[in-house]
Amino acid sequence: MDYIVSATTDIGNTKRTNQDSYHVRVYRSNAGKIVFSVLCDGMGGFDHGEIASAYVVRSFFNWADARLATVLASDNPDSLLRSDWSRLIDHCNEAIAQFAARGRLVMGTTLTAMLITPQRYTIVNVGDTRAYVIAEELRQLTYDQTVVAHEVRQGILTPEEAKRDPRRNVLLQCIGASEDVYPDFFFGGTRENVVYMMCTDGFRNELTEEELFTYLHPNQLVSQVVSAEQERALIATAKQRQERDNISVITIRTF
Repeated sequence: MDYIVSATTDIGNTKRTNQDSYHVRVYRSNAGKIVFSVLCDGMGGFDHGEIASAYVVRSFFNWADARLATVLASDNPDSLLRSDWSRLIDHCNEAIAQFAARGRLVMGTTLTAMLITPQRYTIVNVGDTRAYVIAEELRQLTYDQTVVAHEVRQGILTPEEAKRDPRRNVLLQCIGASEDVYPDFFFGGTRENVVYMMCTDGFRNELTEEELFTYLHPNQLVSQVVSAEQERALIATAKQRQERDNISVITIRTF
């Protein structure tokens, strides 16, 4: 299996800095090519959120340099990924909190990290940065760790009510500003001719699911150049609709 990989970020309409951080890397392994992508949204309204988000991205790729080959060669990579990433998130949470305390700051970040192999994907998620798969339909792979998403899952709110709820951006936890962090993990099989998409809330807030499906469908993303054009077109639409946050998206099209 091979991949068309693209990523685009934009500071948005109102922010003075871009607090989103991301990195994507393609590796060659004995099992074939794999993609590792990490996307973090430094907390809006917090001081120096870009420091927190960049630190987590860098920490995950330091882990990949040191541990990825060993994990992939193991008999149970899913279990090792869960334990490794959980420890790494705890480390990042403590390190960011200590740095913030020294400077009397409040810093935090969301996290979505995704490892794609020719057979499997593994996702870890903290906060409301999302991962989707686009094929015959658009399907969200992660759960938002927000107050309103929790209430939707409990049947207290409908999805439409959640979109209008004034608490829709209130996170249940984030890395760096929570005493303890409990990440969610998601596992599944991969296949050719699908798109895996990761995005911050600034990318999706003002866009419909129909627009995401149409612009980022596998039949559309035929090259890296076209993928970037489609991403920029959606970002332009979000900005025209007065999205106020930083905006970031990663697409990984398998073939």
